[in-house]
Amino acid sequence: MKRALLGLVLAAGIAAQAAAPFFPFCIDWHDAKKRGFEEQAAMLKELGYDGVGHIWLPKVAERIKSLDAVGLKLYQITMQVNIAPTAKAPYDEPMFKDVLAQIKGRHVQFCLLIGGFKPGDPAGEARAVELLRHMSDLAKESGAQLLLYVHVNNWVERIEFACAVAEKADRPNVGVMFNLCHWLRADTSRDYRTLLQKAMPRLWAISLNGADERDDKPGWAHYIQPLDAGNFDLAAFLRTLKELGYMGPVGLQCFGIGGDTRDHLARSMTAWRKLNAQMEEKKN
Repeated sequence: MKRALLGLVLAAGIAAQAAAPFFPFCIDWHDAKKRGFEEQAAMLKELGYDGVGHIWLPKVAERIKSLDAVGLKLYQITMQVNIAPTAKAPYDEPMFKDVLAQIKGRHVQFCLLIGGFKPGDPAGEARAVELLRHMSDLAKESGAQLLLYVHVNNWVERIEFACAVAEKADRPNVGVMFNLCHWLRADTSRDYRTLLQKAMPRLWAISLNGADERDDKPGWAHYIQPLDAGNFDLAAFLRTLKELGYMGPVGLQCFGIGGDTRDHLARSMTAWRKLNAQMEEKKN
């Protein structure tokens, strides 16, 4: 019995090591314990995550210090960009430059939430491409990537639109990120394979979470859940990514999940290991 149990533990460990880099983001806002960066880093290390995603440009140095102390990686930094003609400044460029210096050589991805126009409005395209090329030039020396973050009700609301804009920007460090919860909300087709296949040349990150297949109610209670909840077939989704050759990082969307963050992160890590173990079993 003990030997069989040990075998299961080892198999789960091997599967986790073979899996894509896995990190949570949006873990700060809704944690009932209100953990600081050091506490978060220690918790993530203990639970087996590879790192974390950071929200907004302030306090990046503090975040890096806490992660370095436990041997974890900063995978992403989310920032807002406003392409409206009336915007005073599209983003805080001095702070962006400062952060680029701090993350130089760390291969961090900047997730760009782009607003200022209605979803998909072609009137924003020229300004967006101009800004992306400028930001690309600023980020080049740091080794960072810029990802168009697909978000419902933002200018970039659909993955196919994100890819078209990234192609027009035509820079080697500009790509896209597919976000499961926002795709579920914005696209009723549920044909993710076709979209992912077309996005592959610039698909450099994805985010997932537990979710229900359909939810007509407002809010995110059914479209953002811990990884072990909801009836959306995550195993099929991950198999599709693997078949398409996706090898980038996987972010765990945690926005709006209340309670003690440790509880739902532990549940999601257990589910992640099971999902990857299932894929290994199918492969063998």
